[in-house]
Amino acid sequence: FAGLGPLYNVLTKRRGTNFDNSMVDGTDLLLITATLPQSESFGLFMELLKKSSGDVSCPELTFSHFQMLKEDPFWIPTTADEREDFGEILSSGDCSTGVTNHALTILRNVRKRKGLLVDSSKIVVAAEKQRTLARKK
Repeated sequence: FAGLGPLYNVLTKRRGTNFDNSMVDGTDLLLITATLPQSESFGLFMELLKKSSGDVSCPELTFSHFQMLKEDPFWIPTTADEREDFGEILSSGDCSTGVTNHALTILRNVRKRKGLLVDSSKIVVAAEKQRTLARKK
């Protein structure tokens, strides 16, 4: 099974857990069961095909359960110890701290997908200097 290494790399990169392997009776297929967050499942099939060179044939995704994230997307370091451990708040009104906050990443991706304002992006994308046309008489 040459595609297992890349398969496990993709699943762990996408925060997959609870891996279980079993052979399908009467075939040479290997059934792998893993728990993967729904937000990480977008584009999974194409990445598995690319990384495993086609060895992983057909991932089947089924819903298992809901689970609350243990992170607060709006957490900001306030004490001196927290600022020392996690860094200062970045400028431009962004509430990220440089720590990988999965809840904040999910929140930003959903807002971006729906076309809403994301705090880490610029409001004006391609602006020119505003000029007033002078009337010369």
